[in-house]
Amino acid sequence: MSNKLKSAEVIHKYIKAFRCPHCESPFEVVDLKSLMCRNNHTFDLAKQGYVNLMSRPTKSHYHKELFEARKKIMMESDLYTLLHENLAKAIKEYSEHSHSPLFIFDAGCGEGSHLQKILDQCSEIPLQGIGLDISKDGIVMAAKNYKEPIWLVGDLAKSPIADQSIHVILNILSPSNYKEFKRILVSNGLVIKVVPGPNYLIELREALFGDTKKGMAKNEETEELFKKHFDLKDVISLSYTKELTPIEFKNLVQMSPLSWNLTKSDMDVLLKRDCSEITIDLKILIGRNH
Repeated sequence: MSNKLKSAEVIHKYIKAFRCPHCESPFEVVDLKSLMCRNNHTFDLAKQGYVNLMSRPTKSHYHKELFEARKKIMMESDLYTLLHENLAKAIKEYSEHSHSPLFIFDAGCGEGSHLQKILDQCSEIPLQGIGLDISKDGIVMAAKNYKEPIWLVGDLAKSPIADQSIHVILNILSPSNYKEFKRILVSNGLVIKVVPGPNYLIELREALFGDTKKGMAKNEETEELFKKHFDLKDVISLSYTKELTPIEFKNLVQMSPLSWNLTKSDMDVLLKRDCSEITIDLKILIGRNH
């Protein structure tokens, strides 16, 4: 069975979880090849098995090479293994398992490796993963590599997810839209947001800028904003240092937005530096929908 046909059958099975991003009316699957709403807005499934729900192309800094590097870091190194283990544990501990399957929505999924790793570690629970990202390159790669989740190109601000359809939202080092999160979550649904701590990739920031604070997101208000929208159940802090091989370090640099403005010569100089120890410093915020 082709990826396109398989995806069409899965989406058809769970079609009530989706809505048109333009007019917000329900979808139906037509001839196992398209999604169409009652106002005839139509979106075809791509041969790789994803659906592009954007009305117009968008420009993104996130490109194919970045996603390839990110996939290698996620799947071929253990840099983020502890994060994936903690996210899987939180889903098992805090989710209400009366739903079958449990819908897990990765908001800003990139090339899908975070979601796939977490699904793999929750294999004893009936889950259906849904990944959405504004980058077509990321979603194409996700659909090619990971066959079980539903992959969507879309805008989080105009989410193609129906009201109260999602049981768990993952938001990993990615922008949030709490208004949409609250709309698509079931009552008492779970939101798991991952934000960087002050020492996240500190060695890379120092190598790039000579300043450990430059390029660091300002997250002082993140927890308070999260608490305004959701009942905060737990905050998990992860801080550890990993030794990277030269190839792993190169992949980390190539996947990081910190290196976007580097010239090729600057990139070459950076890659020749001894920067094998990398610090991961993250906070996991776990909340429930009011």
